Amino acid sequence: MFAVIETGGKQYKVSPNDIVRIEKIETGEGETCTFDNVLLVDDGKSVTIGEPYVKGAVVEGKVRAQARDDKKIVFKYHSKARYRKLKGHRQHYTEVQITSINA
Repeated sequence: MFAVIETGGKQYKVSPNDIVRIEKIETGEGETCTFDNVLLVDDGKSVTIGEPYVKGAVVEGKVRAQARDDKKIVFKYHSKARYRKLKGHRQHYTEVQITSINA
């Protein structure tokens, strides 16, 4: 069984007991969160596709961590112009363990 959910402007294929890193959501560690923007549900026998979302389908998960990703380097350079800019960026994310898919 799996589902495709939409959160943070991205789509994720999830199954029960999967651990997914998503864009940061305002939920504390250890709390449960629900995703009701479910685009597709496959239970092994039939596939349900939403228009755009599947009605009544909910994916539940438990927040494992609120953290920041590794630093990404942003380096801008113009040749022959003595232009160099170095900047770093660390993206916030939420780590969620999927507990159930209810269609």
